[in-house]
Amino acid sequence: QVQLVESGGGLVQPGGSLRLSCAASGSILNINIMAWYRQAPGKQRELVATITSRGSTNYADSVKGRFTISRDSAKNAQYLQMNSLKPEDTAVYYCNVNLRTAWDRFQDYWGQGTQVTVSA
Repeated sequence: QVQLVESGGGLVQPGGSLRLSCAASGSILNINIMAWYRQAPGKQRELVATITSRGSTNYADSVKGRFTISRDSAKNAQYLQMNSLKPEDTAVYYCNVNLRTAWDRFQDYWGQGTQVTVSA
């Protein structure tokens, strides 16, 4: 069974920084794409950033130049460094991992979500 555990959310003032972490555990054989999504109140969940197994990254236009996604393959972990935070970045952030286990094909798994609030 696969489990994703997120950490690092919290309350920060505009212009501040936060670093989110997400660690996957279980009988994992391979991890493909790792991603971060977010969902603000009353809005649909949106893709924030992705990173491939080779380290190629992609970002939503709204976070380019401010957020950085990274991964540590040895730890089955991914991170999201968020700088210059704005009130509109307030949302619940979810990690998403496409992986396969010893018993199953590649599929998506989700973290439990962590609240990020940007407010003065």
